[in-house]
Amino acid sequence: MSRIETKCVQGGYTPQNGEPRQIPIVQSTTFKYATSEDMGKLFDLEASGYFYSRLQNPTCDTVAAKICALEGGTAAMLLSSGQAASFFSVFNIAGCGDHVVASSALYGGTYNLFAVTMKRMGIEFTFVDPDCTAEELNAAFKPNTKAVFGETIANPALTVLDIEKFANAAHAHGVPLIIDNTFATPVNCRPFEFGADIVTHSTTKYMDGHGVAVGGCIVDSGKFDWTAHADKFPGLCTPDESYHGITYTEKFGLAGAYITKATAQLMRDFGSTQSPQSAFYLNLGLESLHVRMERHCFNGQKVAEFLNTHEKVAWVTYPGLKTDKYYALAQKYLPNGTCGVVSFGVKGGRAAAEKVMKALKLIAIETHVADARSCCLHPANATHRQMNEQELLAAGISGDLIRLSCGLENYQDLIDDLSQALATL
Repeated sequence: MSRIETKCVQGGYTPQNGEPRQIPIVQSTTFKYATSEDMGKLFDLEASGYFYSRLQNPTCDTVAAKICALEGGTAAMLLSSGQAASFFSVFNIAGCGDHVVASSALYGGTYNLFAVTMKRMGIEFTFVDPDCTAEELNAAFKPNTKAVFGETIANPALTVLDIEKFANAAHAHGVPLIIDNTFATPVNCRPFEFGADIVTHSTTKYMDGHGVAVGGCIVDSGKFDWTAHADKFPGLCTPDESYHGITYTEKFGLAGAYITKATAQLMRDFGSTQSPQSAFYLNLGLESLHVRMERHCFNGQKVAEFLNTHEKVAWVTYPGLKTDKYYALAQKYLPNGTCGVVSFGVKGGRAAAEKVMKALKLIAIETHVADARSCCLHPANATHRQMNEQELLAAGISGDLIRLSCGLENYQDLIDDLSQALATL
């Protein structure tokens, strides 16, 4: 089962004779065992199984296995949100006194998590221009750097990250590259194939695709050799006294150490669990992901081409446009399509952008993106509202930017709605 379309539909779960065709929802917090010794083996990680759904649940594990197969990884875990996935992915290997290099073109929530909240936890982040030279990127590293973080397609700047450039720099300094692959999804880009080591997702977006369940996921490629840099990653390469003295790399190898530690340690302590019901909804979305992404990209391309020639539009950013700054990188990393999100600005600045959005009838104003229904947002007033002007510009966000997420409707209806809204200017 090598092709991604088949993995979307059938990955992660193979029912046996007489078993349910659709994945069962195991809506239980706890699991029964005959003896204390049986349960003890689970707590010691000597046996596989389930004892409490905060750590693991069969429904969630089944869906995580599907996403793992889609990304081509060795282990994966579901979380309660994309924010939880971003936090766990870094905090699993970096702590107080450590440093992380990150692209400045990030989702606003991720930027605040890194620059404000995790800074309070003693982790320092250096934000670099995603278009920086290799020399500039290398200059951002410090002896205590533990990871590099970026987004395949930045939300909402639509910057396409040069994954290989960032991977090469990360590996030259003995640390992993973590990629948020939410906008591209594994249908359009598999970052592991370009040198990334860990992938995160806000499954709330295209993977769910219907706006029904918040969720996140982390996938490990199993390729980064933590033991080759054991001094940098003592949490993985030395005994964990909070978990019976287990050394994760010794017991679970490179394929399982990172996710097992994140589950046994961070999920245990923070409890950012995805519910079985949400995982079930997510799986329904995954079954049509390959079909939907093609339509999202088709609509995005059509809308971007319309906006690009409109007299009242000041600028358009969409990596599928040949005139776009990131077109060449998109052809390299995302040759089959980028996403359904188009960012643009209208002539007249912030006030004009707000007027256009108020005039839209079919396209709704929502704090959401990557849904079956088209929606739009003014990031400077919403998701990135906490940033100052300098931070907004570093993230690729101007005051007039409208983030438009093209859904699965007829593209001409979307164009007609935009046309009548623009006519109000």
